[in-house]
Amino acid sequence: MTDRLGELSAAGVAIWLDDLSRTRLSSGGLDQLRREKHLVGVTSNPTIFAKALSDADEYNWQLRDLAIRGVDVEEAVRMLTTYDVRWACDVMRPAYDASGGVDGRVSIEVDPRLAHETDKTVAEAGALWWLIDRPNLFIKIPATEAGLPAITATLAQGISVNVTLIFGLDRYSQVMDAFLAGLEQAKANGHDLSKIGSVASFFVSRVDTEVDKRLEKLGSDEAKALRGKAAVANAQLAYERYGKVFSSDRWQALADAGAHPQRPLWASTSTKNPDYRDVIYVEQLIAPGTVNTMPESVIHAYADHGETRPDTITGSYDAARKVFTDLEAVRVDMTDVIAVLEREGVEKFEASWLELLDGVRKSLESAAQGAGTPGRAAQGNAKAAAKAGGNA
Repeated sequence: MTDRLGELSAAGVAIWLDDLSRTRLSSGGLDQLRREKHLVGVTSNPTIFAKALSDADEYNWQLRDLAIRGVDVEEAVRMLTTYDVRWACDVMRPAYDASGGVDGRVSIEVDPRLAHETDKTVAEAGALWWLIDRPNLFIKIPATEAGLPAITATLAQGISVNVTLIFGLDRYSQVMDAFLAGLEQAKANGHDLSKIGSVASFFVSRVDTEVDKRLEKLGSDEAKALRGKAAVANAQLAYERYGKVFSSDRWQALADAGAHPQRPLWASTSTKNPDYRDVIYVEQLIAPGTVNTMPESVIHAYADHGETRPDTITGSYDAARKVFTDLEAVRVDMTDVIAVLEREGVEKFEASWLELLDGVRKSLESAAQGAGTPGRAAQGNAKAAAKAGGNA
């Protein structure tokens, strides 16, 4: 059988999973993906955790302990989520070691309510880094205006960062500048640059969703002909900027000191429009030195029928620019599109975080009343977690 995921990996694309849950960990499913599907990284976010913790049975034993201790809901969420991420880091450690620290990473996001507060974001990033205490951890910081200096300050402390919620090209350029500044400060602070990792998570499918909605509203044949083109063009031009920054003299000085480049990561790669090919945001974004973080359904879809062509990005830049020119001609305001997506992205994660807090609050109340006593399955999860290196 054709190993399509192996071909994708050989083309320079690091395959990461956009999901994490206690069930996936306790069942061995994550390790199976690592061993059998070329998986070399994991990302999480508040929405993923809200969904995972809605399945309370997997968390009952830990919720019961937290309830007995009288831990407040904010601290309980921190304990529950960091437990899972620490365990996942241990599962992915072989990929980290095999890649010299480039891959095998697991991401956890700072509280999204801090997206517009620089100092609190930096403090939260440091607390998560200390609490999880794994070298293959990534702290996710959103690419808001307040997030940019937080990215620099966090990297300067020797903490690895996954920059999330990037939608626009200009903001991406600012993110890369924040990364370089952070490494320069880290070097000045005496940190080993070879130990610091970073990716820049450029969101893809959401761009098409917003742009296509506007094209449909315009209704002209010229507008409709542009559906499904904006997201890939946007990412392709981002890769062009990546190539320029990471071939600069400024970068070379850091590379000479042992630094790894901040790889572009294609996020939000599941197809939202059923009329589009289900692996479009993988097949059309293949290039060396990139990461594609996918839901498990997309990983299996690519394994089944994905087509790997070497480098589908380089050489596409003029065609990508034409897409933007054509969008402007039909009066789609991409500046406004990007502003809307960034605002909605933060709002959606905040809403998921509040949902997570509310769910944990209810679970703690139930556990405190004796309804959360762990059964055999939950006890088994606890033993498996301890064996895997996780700890509460």
